Amino acid sequence: MRRCVCPGSFDPVTNGHLDVVRRAAELYDEVTVAVLVNRSKQGLFTVEERMGLLREVTADVGNVVVDSFQGLLVDFCRARGIPAVVKGLRAVSDFDYELSMAQMNLRLTGVETLFLATNPEFSYLSSSLVKEVARWGGDVQGLVPPAVLDALAGKLAGG
Repeated sequence: MRRCVCPGSFDPVTNGHLDVVRRAAELYDEVTVAVLVNRSKQGLFTVEERMGLLREVTADVGNVVVDSFQGLLVDFCRARGIPAVVKGLRAVSDFDYELSMAQMNLRLTGVETLFLATNPEFSYLSSSLVKEVARWGGDVQGLVPPAVLDALAGKLAGG
């Protein structure tokens, strides 16, 4: 079985994230979407909320599993027998950082990293940008799945 992991904070999951996950699901038998648990950073959504939203927006993709991890991604991969990481690249600046990470992961455990060029429609999109626009009352419809749009509105309204 060909397996990979698509890691990230997904706070919140965007249509750009979803595009990469769906494309990875066409290439692999099983895609684990792994939500990073970072105890030192307070997210808008809890890890459990992010995982729930990811499960909801990928429910129609039969070979996607949602999980969480803390610590080194390669340890998560090794523990689950996942040999590859798939990441989306938005810009050349992403590549410099991600290449160093990919080379370190390969050196540490032999986990390979594959990069997917993001769909140009989503090349500017980030969770941080979505949160900032939404906080200021901007329209983020079309940038996140409908379920995430509803959750974002609820969260920013104090829910």
